[in-house]
Amino acid sequence: MTQKKNAQPKQGLHPRNPHRARYDFATLIKATPELDQHVSENAYGDLSVNFSDPLAVKTLNKALLKHFYQVDHWDIPAGFLCPPIPGRADYLHYIADLLAQSNEGAIPQGKGIRGLDIGIGANCVYPIIGHRVYGWQFVGSEIDPLAVKSAKFIAGNNPRLKGAIQIRLQKNADNIFTDMINDEEVFDFTLCNPPFHSSEEEAMAGSERKVRNLAANANKKQQARSRGKVSPAFNNAKSSTTPVLNFGGQKAELWCKGGEVGFIKKMINQSATKATQCFWYTTLVSKKENLGVLYKQLEKVGAVSVKTIEMSQGQKLSRLIAWTFLNEEQQQEWRQERWS
Repeated sequence: MTQKKNAQPKQGLHPRNPHRARYDFATLIKATPELDQHVSENAYGDLSVNFSDPLAVKTLNKALLKHFYQVDHWDIPAGFLCPPIPGRADYLHYIADLLAQSNEGAIPQGKGIRGLDIGIGANCVYPIIGHRVYGWQFVGSEIDPLAVKSAKFIAGNNPRLKGAIQIRLQKNADNIFTDMINDEEVFDFTLCNPPFHSSEEEAMAGSERKVRNLAANANKKQQARSRGKVSPAFNNAKSSTTPVLNFGGQKAELWCKGGEVGFIKKMINQSATKATQCFWYTTLVSKKENLGVLYKQLEKVGAVSVKTIEMSQGQKLSRLIAWTFLNEEQQQEWRQERWS
């Protein structure tokens, strides 16, 4: 199997993100041999996987986690969110930069640094990357008992993760930080990929749009094949016209009442009740038009500093917002006590 030598790096990813380069499928297949059956040549002559196939996406993730982060045992139950690894890694690298900006340019690393992953899911991906790259310790919250069981299995059955990740069941779906950050507990940062649809119907409509785009790409590939541009031997990926969530996702992972704005406003309000127990609260925001409402809410609850960090992967643009309630004196004390 050969890789195109002139393939360009992926645009927009963080400079420290190891996934900036094109996938080296020969190396990934060596790490995870079952990936081989999912790799084929696409319409542009590049090796790729069929991203409309949930099993192909999951197997690619297995290979990436094995090769880059030395995670030997990783799997998720059918139907749960299987996130794209490059984007997840980007979020963590930008959090590292955020901490460095508050620490005279040095990234705080090691087991003394604690992060809280809101909605860890069944996949445990954020804590895996954060611990393997920066040595951070994590607590992950989750409202789905099956997802908790899956994440605990991953954290407990990989030697390089043992003792670094704790998963907690959030019993009240209306709570985010309430009943999750204990009274004497502190975190250096939180992170969250919030549900961004407001209803199941809206989530399904988004899935259908994704399927239409995948079908359009499949048609392009068929046209290229008919012109002799794609070798039939490499063209074994199957297209689908059924609205399949290729990256999966349960109800709580995809939608909630009030959608993204409703969820993040609740997060902001509850963070204010734990104002001095975390240095930087952060969350992804998928829709740029939601920022104005969120800025107003942060001002209302008294956030001292708010930062917006733009991220991109190819043509896909996203962003995270971060806020802190700590003033300069409190930030200095935090650095001396935890990061020095």
